[in-house]
Amino acid sequence: MSAEGPAETLLRPGGEPVVAARADIALARRIVVKVGSSSISGEAAHQIEPLVDALAGAHARGAEVVLVSSGAIATGMPHLRLDSRPTDLATQQAAAAVGQNVLIFRYQQSLRRHDIVAGQVLLTAGDMADPTPRSNAQRAMGRLLELGILPIVNENDTVATQEIRFGDNDRLAALVSELIGADVLVLLSDVDALYTRPPHEPGAVRIDDVPQGDDLAGVTFGDAGAAGVGTGGAGTKVAAARYAAAAGTPVLVTSAANVASALNGASVGTFFAAAPRR
Repeated sequence: MSAEGPAETLLRPGGEPVVAARADIALARRIVVKVGSSSISGEAAHQIEPLVDALAGAHARGAEVVLVSSGAIATGMPHLRLDSRPTDLATQQAAAAVGQNVLIFRYQQSLRRHDIVAGQVLLTAGDMADPTPRSNAQRAMGRLLELGILPIVNENDTVATQEIRFGDNDRLAALVSELIGADVLVLLSDVDALYTRPPHEPGAVRIDDVPQGDDLAGVTFGDAGAAGVGTGGAGTKVAAARYAAAAGTPVLVTSAANVASALNGASVGTFFAAAPRR
């Protein structure tokens, strides 16, 4: 990627993305992976190591990888002696300030096993909407990838406000994928795929593939994950996947436990086909 302009990705004739099916993910040159709070914080903090191992595997085969990681507030909560996610903005900001530091330290400790250095990138909704900071973010991430660094992106919760924020990191991940011209976006949660209704309900059927433009009529999605520390659910993932796919980036939605299989092109999760890239 040029540090001055949009990313170049491999395209099929007609502008169609190189990742046309799950198996093609193993060929992706530029990958964005998003992981939620419930998958890497609290009792799930041990899952950082297998996540990092999977990212390092893609990095080792020559792929450029960007991780969009939630978890700053959830990681900071124990250090502020909080038993539940704070509801007031000031305490959320305080928890994020503490938790982001701890979170990036945990990632770097794990990445060190693979001789990979992380680069922290904190963004606000205003940054992505304003052309100047958006261009700065694009240039910085492009240069980090050129240098072999693994950017770890999160919303800057310490300065974000309730009125102006992404709302969830699924949307942030879709915007980052568009910003850097990713070949594929992988959205991770604590559920292995999308279902026609919350998977614990009777009659829930797994959705394997979503053709471009499919409105998923009749599908019912649940709210935030079971751990109660995140802000997104299946609905936010679908909205983010639709946005990214419409912009030309295919999306795979699966669980954090399946990340290694997903990056190796295995038949896991729900795959959103992408429109030809604009």
